[in-house]
Amino acid sequence: MSPLGNRNNGAPSRFRLNKAQGKLMGVSAGMADYFGWDVTLVRAAWVIGTLVGFGSLILIYLAIGLIAD
Repeated sequence: MSPLGNRNNGAPSRFRLNKAQGKLMGVSAGMADYFGWDVTLVRAAWVIGTLVGFGSLILIYLAIGLIAD
């Protein structure tokens, strides 16, 4: 598998929020679709990163959710 995940096998060529499968804003589900990763791993990474980074990833998550389409 390439470092960018499974992008050449039917994955979207542009990042998009996945509000249909998303829990909050669809950011994690959109990232999982884009990179071809499991959405549970992406969500776990957000939670762990938020706890380790003292909440700084919450701002990044919100920015992605508001900027992306």
